[in-house]
Parts: sequence; structure tokens; C-alpha cells
Amino acid sequence: MSESVPRYWRENKVRERLIGSKCENCGKITFPPRKVCPYCKSKKLTEVELPKEGKLLSYSIVRKPPAEFEKYAPYAIGIIALENGVNIISQLTDVDLKDIKIGMALEGIVRKYREEGEEGLIHYGIKFRPKLK
Repeated sequence: MSESVPRYWRENKVRERLIGSKCENCGKITFPPRKVCPYCKSKKLTEVELPKEGKLLSYSIVRKPPAEFEKYAPYAIGIIALENGVNIISQLTDVDLKDIKIGMALEGIVRKYREEGEEGLIHYGIKFRPKLK
């Protein structure tokens, strides 16, 4: 039995997990995954799963997005410092834009990014929301 295209996207490990690269030479971790370490240029990298918890370092409210994201505006994009020290950029979700605060604790969750047309693929990925207590 073949998998449906939407099921493939939902189960894709890169979309549902935060996967980075760890350099076996210098020990640095990068996100997104790379084939060459940007710090020491080594090609000896291993795939690592990154933590899904962190703190908000900075953010911006997107009010005039690209055409394919217009129906989601306004939305927030943030720089998140993960618990292991890696900084990533991600969309913020499940929060009122006026309640976003620098330093707030966040957690990564799987959410819909966008749809391709009215009857097209639904793309899922990690977004960050305020950490539940």
C-alpha cells in the first residue's frame, strides 16, 4: 500500500523534528543541517536532534508577507536560543502578537506552514509557542 502525499509530509522527520548537524572535528552544532562545517570546513558531520525548548531573543511582526503567506498575516517570526545554545529562526504561534516578550520561554510544536492551492499539499513544520507551564 502506497503512502499518501499528505502523510509523507506529516511523517517527514525533518519537518517534524529539529535536525541539525554536529561537526565531529570542532564540535559545533549548526541548523539547518549542513554538509560542510561553516566553522572549520570539515565534512565529518553527524545528524543530531535539537531540543525543542528555548527563549526568544528577538522577533519581528510580518505584516506584508510574500503572496503565498498573505492569508496568515500578520504573524511573528522570532530568533530562538535553544537550550543547547543553537539559535534558530522560526515562526511563533498560539500567542497574541501584543503578548510576545523578549526572553519568553518557548517550545517547538508541529503546525501547518501553508497549503499549495485550495486542494494541494499541506506543508507541516516546527513553529514555536509560549511554553506551557
